[in-house]
Amino acid sequence: MSQPVHAERLAPADWRPLADAHQARADALTAAHRARKANCERHPVDDFLYDYYGVKPSLLRRWHPGAGVTLAATDDGPAEHAGWRWYRADADGAVTLDVEAFLADRADTVAYIRELLTATAARPAHTGCFGMHEWAMVYRQDDTRRRHTLPLRLGREGTDAVVEQHPLRCTHFDAFRFFTPEAVPRNREPLTRETQAAREQPGCLHANMDCLKWALKLGPLVPGDLLLDCFELARDIRTLDMQASPYDVSSLGEHAVAVETPEGKAEYVRRQRDYATRSNELRRRLLDVCDLVRASE
Repeated sequence: MSQPVHAERLAPADWRPLADAHQARADALTAAHRARKANCERHPVDDFLYDYYGVKPSLLRRWHPGAGVTLAATDDGPAEHAGWRWYRADADGAVTLDVEAFLADRADTVAYIRELLTATAARPAHTGCFGMHEWAMVYRQDDTRRRHTLPLRLGREGTDAVVEQHPLRCTHFDAFRFFTPEAVPRNREPLTRETQAAREQPGCLHANMDCLKWALKLGPLVPGDLLLDCFELARDIRTLDMQASPYDVSSLGEHAVAVETPEGKAEYVRRQRDYATRSNELRRRLLDVCDLVRASE
């Protein structure tokens, strides 16, 4: 018989301020996106988080206390979580995440995430790719087929020349799968979904943005502050991802990180190392979540 996750009990005076603060933080993080969406405006940098990861502002502002936390009832009754999937309310109105119910639906997902995060965190950060994955996605491609309408900073010939002058060392399958056909054989090694856990490493911008993906997939197991920390890191990384890309981002008020130059390479690596440190801390916290619920499997 599985063992329940040890629960910490929070009184309304403790958990309601946490929920309110979380919602305020989430609203601040998504304010610009929500304003643009209301005006039917697109943003090549920020929209990636919402489109690729399926993030919704309403989802980000939904506060979860995390596995092992019980929310005592208020004078008005149980916390609203009682009506959410995978939560249960006790006879006294206290609400707790039903970890066993979650694992009945998502145990394989939790196990996969734990395996991938453990493997990624155990490797050193590789910092010699210089963001060439974004360049490989437009290499020798007809300009009408590009994902973004932004112009190429160095033009078509200049962009292709940069790819040809730099070895492609991508280790992230979900970036590699968007390489143009001409760029695929230029990568140091072929990447597949099956070998993803054996290739991921914390120097990769996209692997680090994916901390957000894993937090979202772990859903209510993840405390609200951890989810928003993952979102903030992904947003910061996405900015560098586009600054170092072949696109001209000056119209967005961003400066280019010209990775074809020694100065640009140095800036890219410096920020890359910082993101590796931040991402490994988030991986540790996500792994703590996975380990906490293993007792209920």
